[in-house]
Amino acid sequence: MWLQVQEMLHIEKGGEAQLVDELAAYNPLIPKGRELVATFMIEIDDALRRARVLAQLGGIEQAAFIEVGGERVPGKAEEDQDRTSEEGKASSVQFVHFLFTDAQIAAFREPNARVILGLSHPNYSHMAVLSEATRAALAGDFG
Repeated sequence: MWLQVQEMLHIEKGGEAQLVDELAAYNPLIPKGRELVATFMIEIDDALRRARVLAQLGGIEQAAFIEVGGERVPGKAEEDQDRTSEEGKASSVQFVHFLFTDAQIAAFREPNARVILGLSHPNYSHMAVLSEATRAALAGDFG
């Protein structure tokens, strides 16, 4: 997060006034002991295609999950703003929190545990198994 804030300050050159806004924007993305936080972007270069796809992905932030030890940890959207419009259009950038129980954290910390990150939206679903290096690195985010 420190590097992200530094990059934004460097690019936008907003100085001290900008620093307060950047910290307010990025501090909620720092895990707080019993959670993991993810940012995902739906990146489509073609503006017309992007608008068409995003119009069908309302609520995608609620479709994110992490599966570990046979249990799904549902994603919870960042509460700073609604990233799905009333018309059902999704924002191309989403911030999602995954709140874990003690048992789920223990399962996540097990070496070589199978951890799946996924989306289960009716108009877009995908799952990926995390590599052992990624799982181990993320396990360190639990307090």
